[in-house]
Amino acid sequence: MSPHSTGRRRVHRSVAAGLPLAVLAALVMAGPASAGTASGQARVTRTATLGDIPLGAFSNGLLPGTVDDDRGVDLGGIGSDLYPAGRAGEFWTVTDRGPNGQIKIDGKKRRTFPVPGFDPAIVRIRVTGDTVKVLDAVPITTSSGKPVTGLSNQEGRDEAPYTYDARTPLSYNPNGLDTEGIVRAADGSFWLVDEYGPSLVHVSARGKVLSRHVPEGLHLEGADYPVVEALPSVLLHRKVNRGFEGLAQLPCGDLVLAVQSPLSLPDTGTGEASLTTRLLRFSPRKKAVTAEYAYRFDPVNVVDPSEDDTSELKISSVVAVGGDRLLVEERTDKAARLQVVRLGRGANILGSRWDDDTTSPSLEQLDDPAASGVPVLSKRLVVDLGTVEGVPGKIEGVARVDHDTLALINDNDFGMTDGAGAFDAQGRLVDSGVETTVTYVRLPRGV
Repeated sequence: MSPHSTGRRRVHRSVAAGLPLAVLAALVMAGPASAGTASGQARVTRTATLGDIPLGAFSNGLLPGTVDDDRGVDLGGIGSDLYPAGRAGEFWTVTDRGPNGQIKIDGKKRRTFPVPGFDPAIVRIRVTGDTVKVLDAVPITTSSGKPVTGLSNQEGRDEAPYTYDARTPLSYNPNGLDTEGIVRAADGSFWLVDEYGPSLVHVSARGKVLSRHVPEGLHLEGADYPVVEALPSVLLHRKVNRGFEGLAQLPCGDLVLAVQSPLSLPDTGTGEASLTTRLLRFSPRKKAVTAEYAYRFDPVNVVDPSEDDTSELKISSVVAVGGDRLLVEERTDKAARLQVVRLGRGANILGSRWDDDTTSPSLEQLDDPAASGVPVLSKRLVVDLGTVEGVPGKIEGVARVDHDTLALINDNDFGMTDGAGAFDAQGRLVDSGVETTVTYVRLPRGV
């Protein structure tokens, strides 16, 4: 990505789709797939990279006038998830809430939104050779067709939003979504998960929010779309910026939602130290949660030998791999491991005392949940991506291409870094140089 607006290619509009042509054709940026991997080990077979697409041109091509200044930021952040689009090499992806970072002011970190008009979007891509091309994009909008934006929802619950330099407060927006996981239903609509609520969001094929399912007791007021309190109230204890991130669609049509990190139950310190997070099963037909499961992380130094902070553990992607089997990604920002679990009926803890936030000790406080009678999901390691040469960091999206091959996509955070140095004196992005990359990995024993 180019760090400044100077020299960025001119973008025209596409007559056919009403999108910038740069959205429809990205640059060839990738290097060759890694070689020299020993036989019998997982290996990278293809790497493809998204070229520079100015964020303002992309956004305004979808919803004119939404972005008046993109501050030199290019399209990125589409690596929040990856879902097969039905044709070889094509996938649905989704952006997160947009460019954001953290700057410390007077000793406290503030959440910045350098392009506050950015609207999260569903993006269809095609991997062609070593290039990722954007084929289409769908803006996520309210019932009245306005952008939902990625801004924080509720004062006191979500991080306060600020301008790019962390000096000026921005307004909260109850419509705002921090979208992460995506699947496409048989009727062409989409299901997304969001970190703020946390919530499960049903979106039409054209991007209009049809319903947003949130925890009981959230009391989200003022949203310009239907809000349904249909999720367990215990999820109100989600860690800030760590709501739902993974979403899978089982063959029966049920959805599985993964809470990214352990709940802060009863307090923040517990969540930071815990190894137990939760998966939920949701029936679109019943419009209700039908099961809940306890998922246990491996120790952080097993997932990432370079890390000793347990709070860095996250689930970023869950993928259905047949029946009630699920591929689960445990990761830090530098390493990831993929595990297979089976969602057996006997593991369901929905409605048990572990959903009561007055239970003491809480599920998150238990050093050995199984010893306390909790039916923790058993798991089997499929691949340690941290040992596979050529896999980038911060993998957030995983898709199954076939029995032996996975496609991975990283979140490049729109080229942003944290701290006051993220932008130059003119308020233009100092790009991190991290690109959005789709990486194919072949597994020796499949999944």
